[in-house]
Amino acid sequence: MKRDIFERQGGIQLLLQGNEAIARGALEAGVAFCASYPGNPSSEIMETLAEASKELPIYAEWSVNEKVALEAATAASFAGLRAIVSMKQNGVNVVSDFLTNLTLSGTKGGLVLVSCDDPSGISSTNEEDARLFSKLADIPLLEPSTPQEALDMTRWAFELSETIQNVVMLRSVSRLSHTRGNVEIGDLKEFNFNPHFSVESPFHTFPVVKKHMERYKKLELASELFDSSPFNRYEGPLNPELLIIASGCSWSYARESVELLELKDRVGIIKLGTTWPLPKRLIEEYLKKSPKILFVEDVDPFIEENVMSFYASMNIESKIQFFGKYSGHIPQCGENSHSTVMNALCRIFNMDSAKDDFTNRAQALIGDMVPPREFGFCPGCPHRGSFYAIKTALAWDGREGFVSGDIGCYTMGIWPTGFNQVKSVHAMGSGAGLGCGFGKMEGLGFKQPVITVCGDSTFFHASVPALINAKYNESDLFLVVLDNSATAMTGFQPHPGVGYTAKGEKTEPIEVEAIARALGIEVDVADPYEMMETARKIYDMLQKKGPKVLVLKRRCALVQGRMEGFPYRMRVNQDLCIGEECGCNRYCTRIFRCPGLIWDEENKKAKIDEVICVGCGICHDICPQGAIERLPKKG
Repeated sequence: MKRDIFERQGGIQLLLQGNEAIARGALEAGVAFCASYPGNPSSEIMETLAEASKELPIYAEWSVNEKVALEAATAASFAGLRAIVSMKQNGVNVVSDFLTNLTLSGTKGGLVLVSCDDPSGISSTNEEDARLFSKLADIPLLEPSTPQEALDMTRWAFELSETIQNVVMLRSVSRLSHTRGNVEIGDLKEFNFNPHFSVESPFHTFPVVKKHMERYKKLELASELFDSSPFNRYEGPLNPELLIIASGCSWSYARESVELLELKDRVGIIKLGTTWPLPKRLIEEYLKKSPKILFVEDVDPFIEENVMSFYASMNIESKIQFFGKYSGHIPQCGENSHSTVMNALCRIFNMDSAKDDFTNRAQALIGDMVPPREFGFCPGCPHRGSFYAIKTALAWDGREGFVSGDIGCYTMGIWPTGFNQVKSVHAMGSGAGLGCGFGKMEGLGFKQPVITVCGDSTFFHASVPALINAKYNESDLFLVVLDNSATAMTGFQPHPGVGYTAKGEKTEPIEVEAIARALGIEVDVADPYEMMETARKIYDMLQKKGPKVLVLKRRCALVQGRMEGFPYRMRVNQDLCIGEECGCNRYCTRIFRCPGLIWDEENKKAKIDEVICVGCGICHDICPQGAIERLPKKG
């Protein structure tokens, strides 16, 4: 991370990631309080602000979940401070209960909610469009298209929030959050805070109907401001044959596609940066000038539906032909790209030859440059040992048991890297909730044992309520907590169990097993590197009734590699390895699948990739010939 991202003097250009630009925009707005729960593609926003908090007099925290993050940031707003809370799209579900109440009570200091959506589910269990919450909660929505706009819009969002006295939502997507671009930064203000909660001005939702009407009036004020916003603009001919209405990264794809297909004299583009409420004057002007409209946006037809609804209310005589997700010209699922936009334009203008020419040129440039890859655990990942032990224990049990999981690195247990053990994946903590249900179905004739897995960060975020539920209802929940001492999937951010905060300050860690014991639940601890011992503990606990917890403790391999490293260097004894003739059919490389174990095609035997292997040593236990040897690490 560049140190000059925290510079007080502006007027210089920096190469910033979209998320870093959002963080810088918050700093330039004079943000005082920053809260978040890590989740790709949003994590770098808080990471940047947490680093800034070590040099600037602002507060930053990784909260236990998104709802608590928004509530904590709202407290700062109520006291007159500017506050920001960031999350991925799934996190907006978590905050929604509080959000729809908060928007009735209103706010004081500028409060910005950033949702970084994940079209195509690149690092998520879904590709939910969080923009719908802006309409549900009647709050303004901003959508930047470039890192520069991400900074500028974030800075302006605080002013907008204070003008309408309500939350403002800013939506990024994976491509913007993780792209980099030249950004001109502004000056940082002096951070002089004087927080005070006025007891004469309470914040609540009563009377509900009156507050609801006030919320609409705030939204109407935002709509008026949006009509003159520089973030909305039109470019193209005076009377276009086709008008594209686009937002976010999709605007960039639309603009470049029009240029590539040489349609600039025929196609106009409205770039919407404020997407709810709509800037009606701008849209109305160009709806009257074009007979055809193409909507280009990521995930749901949010703008498409709202513009078509607005058009229906205009009572104009001209007939407009609409193209987008409903017409099938833009895919209903997945993120947009140049290809999706060019396909749509070529269909509308009957230009298939132009599309084919571009596709052929692109494929010729790419060729075989991108090698095939599959999802897999890192070398030395303790989850590999955990799932191997689970697989072994379920095989011993013989009752067709299975694993209920949720989102995290361990989600990859649905694939061969985790021996295909995980059969259910949904939201954070849902595995434990499902486990509660499975654990109460014996009286209905259900006989299969179920193991629920969750990570340590997920445990604190969303699994504790299910654990309490299991104790209260005496469910046969068997919760296996894969405690790798990190929020590993999103970048190793701290959580309540690791002993330090977002600012790097030491704090007393909260132990998973201590919480389970406090609930009166049977709990045990094992090391996933000791796979057979762990498998025996899992098997024994599967035979018991009632709620139980097994904590599999082993630090994430990437963290351990940076700290003290691993004890071994591994070697395959070529004299003992008999290749495919041992009856295991290359079990070590075909089934166990650690990237550090590879197959030597020339000698027809397994060998160690010394560049990849970290030296954890667990593969020593899986060779039936004892050919995989642990040797002391040199030096």
